[in-house]
Amino acid sequence: MSVGVRAGDLVEGVVASVDGSVWVTLDGFPARPVGKIGPVDTPWGRGRATDLAVGQRIRAVVMAVGPDGERASLSPAAAAHPELWAFLSGLRPDCRLTGTVASIEPYGVFVALDEGPAHPVFPGVGFITYPELCWTRFESASDVVRVGQRVTCVFLQIDTWNGEARLSLRATLPDPFLAFADAVDAAGGEGRAVTLRGQVTKLTPIGVFVRVADGVEGLVPVEGAEVSEAGHVVVGDRVDVMVDVVVGDEVDVVVARVSREGRRVLLAWAGAAAGSGR
Repeated sequence: MSVGVRAGDLVEGVVASVDGSVWVTLDGFPARPVGKIGPVDTPWGRGRATDLAVGQRIRAVVMAVGPDGERASLSPAAAAHPELWAFLSGLRPDCRLTGTVASIEPYGVFVALDEGPAHPVFPGVGFITYPELCWTRFESASDVVRVGQRVTCVFLQIDTWNGEARLSLRATLPDPFLAFADAVDAAGGEGRAVTLRGQVTKLTPIGVFVRVADGVEGLVPVEGAEVSEAGHVVVGDRVDVMVDVVVGDEVDVVVARVSREGRRVLLAWAGAAAGSGR
């Protein structure tokens, strides 16, 4: 039996149970609870424990209907702020939104958008997670943006937990990985022994990471490697001359493989050995 509702419908009902997920008996469907409120669709800025209880009447927006047509995912948050929900639901992936950086927090950056209503809880409706700020590494978000700065970002998706538009600033910038992959192709492709000079950035049990371009790091695999207390890569019980490197060293490498889909670069030492470069 179909629940008889569609995504985007505004529905009402009574909370039937609060245990993990919240189940709701929708008006017009008294036989059993068919509405489900997941942990990410509770009212924005408040906790489910204080806002939802058995027997409580609620209004919610239908977020999705299960493939069997017998369960509806609900969001009371969207119903509580219809103007904001209407704005968010009207956005399309990859569209561009402009706004002003409103706040820089340890977990991301809020953007007050030029369009749409203000957020009822947070400094801005737009939100950029740290990985979506920039292609290259940075110490602090303030190295990339500042409060009051005007930005144009790509819209990724709706965050139904917080009622936000998840944004990407880096998607508006040239992708250094693709530029690097194109340069490898132009030089004749993988395995052509084109020598690159790079800086060691990390030593791990699987090998040595080397920065070969701005925003691009590759891995030189080192089988059975361990990192010594002195910060060297160690193979077995000794420091092997082929991998006697520490973070910060300049080394010569060649590109063994580039995976565009996986965004990975596999490197090999240039020549028979790689010294410390110091």
